[in-house]
Amino acid sequence: MTSQNTTISSSPRPRQVEVAIAGVGFGGLCMAVKLKMAGIHDFVILEKAGEVGGTWRDNTYPGAECDVQSHMYSYSFETKPDWTKRYAPWDEIQQYILHVTQKYGIRPHIHFNQEVISAVFNEGTGRWTIKTAGGEVISARHWVLASGPLHVPAFPDIKGLDTFKGKVMHSAQWDHGYDLRDKTVVSLGSGGSAIQYVPEIAPLVKKLHVFQRTPAWVIPRDTRKYSEFRKKLFAALPITRTLHRWRCYWTNESRVWPIFNPWMARIGGSALKKFIAHQVKDPALVKKLTPDYTLGCKRILISNKWYPTFNRQNVELVTNGIQEIREHSIVTRDGVERPMDCLILGTGFIVDPRIYMKNFEMRGRHGHTLQEDWKTSPTSYLGITTANYPNMYQLVGPHTGLGHNSIIFMIEAQADYIVKCIQLVKAKGVDYLDVKPAAMTRFLGEVTQALKGTVWSSGCKSWYQTAEGINFAIWPNSTWKYWLQTRSINESDYEFVKCVATAPVSVPQSTMGLA
Repeated sequence: MTSQNTTISSSPRPRQVEVAIAGVGFGGLCMAVKLKMAGIHDFVILEKAGEVGGTWRDNTYPGAECDVQSHMYSYSFETKPDWTKRYAPWDEIQQYILHVTQKYGIRPHIHFNQEVISAVFNEGTGRWTIKTAGGEVISARHWVLASGPLHVPAFPDIKGLDTFKGKVMHSAQWDHGYDLRDKTVVSLGSGGSAIQYVPEIAPLVKKLHVFQRTPAWVIPRDTRKYSEFRKKLFAALPITRTLHRWRCYWTNESRVWPIFNPWMARIGGSALKKFIAHQVKDPALVKKLTPDYTLGCKRILISNKWYPTFNRQNVELVTNGIQEIREHSIVTRDGVERPMDCLILGTGFIVDPRIYMKNFEMRGRHGHTLQEDWKTSPTSYLGITTANYPNMYQLVGPHTGLGHNSIIFMIEAQADYIVKCIQLVKAKGVDYLDVKPAAMTRFLGEVTQALKGTVWSSGCKSWYQTAEGINFAIWPNSTWKYWLQTRSINESDYEFVKCVATAPVSVPQSTMGLA
């Protein structure tokens, strides 16, 4: 595949396109397909890596699997009859992404190895000028951020980390050429990645020290495979896989009840405490592995192997804080020094865009910059459009992440909405639309109100929040309600502008109507 990758040399004249998309993971790929389905073919995708896939291209660590059912973790317009198991492994998901890329002819639109470093809006022309680290310059009428929140690995700030002489790797940058057998390994973190790779490497290594800051709620995983009969049935009768997909969807939606009613979550937590005690032999370890916060406040993880791993003689759970790392060891605050050959960072990702976009220039109308406008917290209207950044759209933007269902469902709803925005701009004969600050404020108020009384507001600290404790990531409602809100555009929430020479002119609502 990589032999077909395209690297565009710098040019003094920007390439003119209707739509530019940043990133070609699940979000960017969906956006591209939806554009084609709408008859919009003048678009380019700028991808910082050398292949499609995003999260599923990068996360290849042992045991990497999705925590959403396979039939829900796929596009509604391209269902797959032959998923091998209920929860697909990373390589099967990546193959699905490659299949969709090929089937819908997306690869010719992709410019690989072109990381976007700047996007500036020109009020005189109503266009975005987008620049990449590779020297490419794009002029686009519409600009879609589809980089997603899980693409920048988080590296801990630990004294002496740079002095360690052994092997260091992040879970999202796994070195499969490094032999872990008979090594003394330290793993930092107990989140979604660590609970998958730790049980896989434990039988290989001589000694494994698992450093845990906060325990996670981990529920059992359905590991059943789809039989050949079921796969053939899904292929022969598409309605059967549609019905199966809907069953998965509504099963997931039922999980919002404990989220909105913390007393139900506490009952579930009590049952899980008994499950942990049954899985782990040592009562002291049971106590360390049992969370003290309400079930669902942080991301709920799924694994059948996590808890039993701590019954192994060569696995140690460490809950003391880290004092420093030395050339061949790690030292905890209680003064204990543990030798190590390899340090694995299961420390997750930087999800706050104010941090991972701190060196990215995003300049909108009237001198607005995203860094300044999001100083308090990231916020957008429907998680898609942001005031003073005309014709700029986000996929999986603020307040549209999920803790109970498939993010692909949200991505499709957002991509459909963005296509409608693009079509509306053209139908009205204007150059751009810009969401009104009042609409964005109203949406933020609705989300803030909906968060009250949920498990997400029960007091724990999670990656759903900013460092200041503001929950900016989660959609605090049913996904079908989000779908209803994005099915059509409320035109009164937008300003529509026609550029006349160098003076943008707002077009009165009464003079504009869809043809």
